[in-house]
Amino acid sequence: MATSDPVYLRVVEDIRRQITDGTLPPGAPIPSRAQLTRKYQVGETAARHALRVLAGEGLIIGRVGSGHYVRERPDLTSLHRWRFLDHPAPFAADLQSQGRRVTWDWHSEPAEAGADIARRLRLSESTTLSKTRYVYRSDGKPLQLATSYEPMEFAAHSEEERRSLVARMYAHGIKITEVVESVHTRVPRPAESDALDLAAGVHVLHIERTHWAGDRPVETSDIVIPGDRFRITYSMPV
Repeated sequence: MATSDPVYLRVVEDIRRQITDGTLPPGAPIPSRAQLTRKYQVGETAARHALRVLAGEGLIIGRVGSGHYVRERPDLTSLHRWRFLDHPAPFAADLQSQGRRVTWDWHSEPAEAGADIARRLRLSESTTLSKTRYVYRSDGKPLQLATSYEPMEFAAHSEEERRSLVARMYAHGIKITEVVESVHTRVPRPAESDALDLAAGVHVLHIERTHWAGDRPVETSDIVIPGDRFRITYSMPV
C-alpha cells in the first residue's frame, strides 16, 4: 500500500481498528514484534514503535515475559454532580448510593494562595488559605483526588466540624447561592498517575469547582478523576 505516512502508522491504525470494532476483544493477545514484521512487511523498529504508540494510547498493556494484550476497558461509572451538596463528601455519597463502599483521607494545612487560586477567589496572591487534600478510595483502590482552598476563618479544624461545605458556610452566616464547575481533560502529572494507579495513555478529568455566595467566591477546588473509569453527569432543571 503506497503511503507517505510513517510505516508504523499502518500497523497502529489496523490494530486500533481491530480493538475498536471488537475483532481484538479485551484480553486478546497482540502479535509479537516478529509477527508484526511478517504480517505488515515492516521493519523491527517500526513494529516496536507501533506497540509503543498503542500502549501510550492506553489500548494495549505489556506483561513482562508474556507480550502485549488488549487492555480491559471497565464500564464507566456515572458521577452525578450537585446531587449530594449537603453531604460532607458528595463524591463518596454519590458512589455509595450506587452500592459502592467509599472511604477517604484528608489533610489540611495553611498555604499561600498563589496566582491561580488568588484569581479564582478574588484575593491577594499572598493571602494565607486553608488547603485540604483528599484521596478517595473504594475497596482500597484510589478513585479521586481533590484539593480544596478556602479562607482560614471558614476552615474545619476537626472531623466533627467537617460537615458539608454548604452547612459549614451557613454556620458562618454565609449562604451558598451557586456552584460553578468547569471540566476539561488533560494528561495526568506523574504524581497523579501514581496516586490513582493510572495505566499508560489514560487522561484525567479535571473539574475546577467554586462555591459562590452572591458575587463572592468562598471556596474553590481542583478535582482529578480517572478518565477511563467515570463519566460526568449533570442534571439541569428547566
